[in-house]
Amino acid sequence: MPRTSAFSDVRRADAATALISSWIVPDPAVQVAAADAVLDAWEAQERPDAMLSLTAFLSLDGTEVLHHAQWTDDEAHREWARAHRPAALAPVDAAIPGIRRPGLVRYRLGGSHVPDGVPASAPELLVTPVFTTTGPEAQHALTDTVLDALAEAQVPGLLGAYLFRSQDGSRVLNHAEWTDLAAWQAFADSPAPARIAARIAALDGVTPDSGGPDGVRRYRLHGGLVNVAPPA
Repeated sequence: MPRTSAFSDVRRADAATALISSWIVPDPAVQVAAADAVLDAWEAQERPDAMLSLTAFLSLDGTEVLHHAQWTDDEAHREWARAHRPAALAPVDAAIPGIRRPGLVRYRLGGSHVPDGVPASAPELLVTPVFTTTGPEAQHALTDTVLDALAEAQVPGLLGAYLFRSQDGSRVLNHAEWTDLAAWQAFADSPAPARIAARIAALDGVTPDSGGPDGVRRYRLHGGLVNVAPPA
């Protein structure tokens, strides 16, 4: 399973579940080592075919490693976790004590916005706004609202926004890929975010879940593994 230096294809048709989890590291100095440790652990073990890919991102503030794993189904992952997860994490925790894991969230892709006419380029920045929701109805309303607003705004530098809905109905995560930090900052400084936020605020059962020092989670790609190639 060779390592990659590219964002995973979050829309691949065989990925029925996306498992997204955050590791909070005890010190920014060990952030890269923590990301490498989990990739090393996966490279060293036998992997089920149901495990498609794993991508690790580093938060720009140095506090977090974000993992985005793609599996064919939840039961296959649960079976692996019951049998192998403790052993897989043991060497990571031995090498880097003090990692906190708030928990894994099971998502499914609910919709996406990829602007027309955007030149093909590799994203340099991932931004992940998260919203708490009161159930599937609120999730669907939020997804439609955000995708419509982004399509109308025609945001420069946004390469794609992928709305993931948690399987328990409690949250929506916007996996937004940007050309670079400067493009996202230009968007953040424009009137567009306030207009989008106003539309979201009008929805029932939706609350922004702030994160990071200024309420926004930002990451750069560290690396990934592709265990099964995407279907042609």
